[in-house]
This record gives sequence, C-alpha cells and structure tokens, in this order.
Amino acid sequence: MKENQTIEWKESWRDEYLKWICGFANASGGKLVIGKNDKGKLVGIENSEELLEMLPNKVRDLLGVMVDVNARKSAGKDYLEVVVKPYPNPISYKSEYFYRSGSTNQTLKGPALNRFLMRKQGRNWDDAPVTNVAIKNLSKSTIDTFRKLAKQSGRVNPAILKESTPSLLEKLHLIDGKYLKLAAVLLFHPDPEHFVTGAFVKIGFFRNDADLLYHDEVHGDLFTQAEKTMDLLLTKYLKAGITYKGLQRIERFPVPEEALREAVLNALIHKDYSSAVPIQISVYDDKLMMWNSGELPQNWTIDKLNKKHSSHPFNPDIANAFFRAGQIESWGRGIERIFNACKNAGTPLPSIRYDHGGLWVEFTFPAVPVEVKEGLGDGLGDGLGDSPQSRILRLIQAKSTISITELSRQLGVSSTAIEKSLKRMKANGRLKRIGSAKGGHWEVIK
Repeated sequence: MKENQTIEWKESWRDEYLKWICGFANASGGKLVIGKNDKGKLVGIENSEELLEMLPNKVRDLLGVMVDVNARKSAGKDYLEVVVKPYPNPISYKSEYFYRSGSTNQTLKGPALNRFLMRKQGRNWDDAPVTNVAIKNLSKSTIDTFRKLAKQSGRVNPAILKESTPSLLEKLHLIDGKYLKLAAVLLFHPDPEHFVTGAFVKIGFFRNDADLLYHDEVHGDLFTQAEKTMDLLLTKYLKAGITYKGLQRIERFPVPEEALREAVLNALIHKDYSSAVPIQISVYDDKLMMWNSGELPQNWTIDKLNKKHSSHPFNPDIANAFFRAGQIESWGRGIERIFNACKNAGTPLPSIRYDHGGLWVEFTFPAVPVEVKEGLGDGLGDGLGDSPQSRILRLIQAKSTISITELSRQLGVSSTAIEKSLKRMKANGRLKRIGSAKGGHWEVIK
C-alpha cells in the first residue's frame, strides 16, 4: 500500500506533523499512521501510551479540531492511527493553511488560498462582488445580444428577457446585494481587464516551439472573445483541406468547427481568472494546442474528465449565462461533445492533460487531402473566391503604393510569403510592376 490522498506514514511523532493533520482536515480527511516508515514498513513506537493521551488534546488546542487516536499492535510492535475527519470550515496551523493533495501536503498561498477560503464559505471566485463598477458601465450591445441568444435558446422565460437590465442580471444571479459580481463584469463589461488582469486570449502561429511567425490577442467581454477567437482560428490560423464530390467542392478544417468551439468555450468558462494569465492557443502546421489556467475538481482525474461525468464548472455563474444563451450544455458533456465531433468528422481525438498550472487540449491534424485552401498562413496558394491572393489584389487596388511590409502586417503573414505570392501573380498575368523596384508601384491587370 502506498501513501495517497488519505494516508500518511511517520516513524515517530513530531509537532510539525500537525501540518499534515491540518491538511487532512482541510481536504477530504485522512489517517496519519505513527510507527511506519515512508515505505509503509512497520517499525513501531515506544511511547504509544504517552502519545495516546497527549495527541488528542494537542490537536484540539492548536488546531481546534477533534481527532480519533487509536492504539494498534502488529507483530509485537505498537503504532498509532490518528483519524482526521474533513472540516467544513477552514483550519489553520500557526496562521498558515495546509491542504492534502495526492500524497503531498501543500501550503496554500495567493490565488490557491483565496479559492480554498471561498469554497469553504460555499462561494466561487466568479460570484465575488466588485465595488467599483455599476450596471451603467456594462455593454448595452452585449446585453442585447444575450437577450436575443437566450430568446432563441428558449432557456430563459421570455417575460424575464423583457425586464430591465438590473432585473435580468438579478435573475441570472449576477448581482450580490448592491454590487455586481465578477461574473457580470467578465460577461458584459467592454473592458473586463480593467478589473481582472489577464482576462483575454492569445493566439500564435508557430513554425516550431521557438519560432513564432505571427500572433493575435482577443479582448473584450467573454461572449465577444468566444466569437472573435473562433473567427480568427477559422479564417487566419487553420488551413482547410479541400476535396471534391463530383463537381461539389468540400472544405474541411483539420479540427471540426463544433469541437473547436466547444474547446474555446470550455477554456473561457473553466479558466481560473485569479491567475492573471491569458488563455493561450498555439497553432502549428500539424497541431493546435489550447491551455487555460485552472484546476480539476477535488479528487477528479483526467480519466474521469474523459468519461461521462456530472457538471462541475469552475465558474458556475459564467457557465449559467453561457448555458442560458444556448452556447453550452449544462450536463458536463463538453469533453464528450468534442470527442463525438472529432469521431463524426473522422479526425484524430484530442489529447487532454492536466498539470498543476492548468489544462491542455491538443488537437493533432490529419493529413491534408488533395488541395489546400490556405488561411492567412505562410504559404499563400492560388485558392478560389476570397483567397489570400484576392485579398492582396484588393489591398493593392485600394492603395497601389502599399509596401510588402504593410501587406504582411495587414494579412498577418511573413514578408517572404507575400513576395512569393506577388511573383506568382505577376507570372500569371494578374499583376504588373510599374517603375523601379524601390520607387514604383503595383498595378492590377483586369
């Protein structure tokens, strides 16, 4: 048997082990065994009777909790079991808070301590009140958009949607007394970063881990972030594979749009916004990686996350608003929906992993079939319709003296790719150069 979430072994008693009892009390309870070494081998103790009388009183006086101390004997050796129950209120030892996680005893500090104290009070981070923002500061257009989405979804009583904004926010549980909650600020304020550092999304296209080609940041309320992030990924960062069925041209992205949208929404809804770190999406030629800071619910594993599970949002008030707007389901089916979308599209299932900083979702791209319609990436193909080359032509028509640097900036691609595309269009008779290379300009041939 190994040490785990509820078992800790110690060869002898030291007062510093009150930290472990504190950690068990703050987590899901546990058992401290005195008289076993760190491999679980029984070594016994000589002062079991003394400890049997002293420990319950010491724990009570220094921690304020009651424990059961049980004398045990095996193979002629005495040992003790200190049984600790979980406590509903936070327990501290010498003004520090400890928490049992796996087989470790962690000291809670900063955001982790704030989350712990709020959870013990039956609250979540997103329902904390904000004192320096009023309803009039929220975006009317975003609230109006929410009303339309909620009406379409049928998940809000139509009569409520016709009520005043304060009444609507009250019904959505986004007001605490006379104050707005943090969830309301993130959902409806035009600049939530004024109140919550790092409340935005970063997207980058990488040639490799060390070579960033171009990037974007998505700011604004969470509904806007969701839509703009999806738009950027589908129009700028992902390349659609093209196949033909008879005369019909079929475009398919390497990540199904439904799966991508679900992953983006999950990241926005479950992010730990107290971390002050933005959501990060890294796109490569062969994969897309998405990371958001946060933590799994207590005693959850990635294996449980990948299976059917109950709904346990990190930010319940934010999740409720997205559900009412018809953007998500409320039954813990986000990961299942991502997997099903990939299965139906015949693309690889994403891998999901969790570290102590947050959650990673990685989509591996399938082989691109037949022909490729480029996004605004590094290689600009001929394409059809609103292709990158067509966009270059439109920019040149608007301003014939536009520089390669400016084209690169506006299209978000490398200067090398722009130069190659210009040469290709010149060779194909779509462009001609008037004047010198430095002082001349391009002219579109109609």
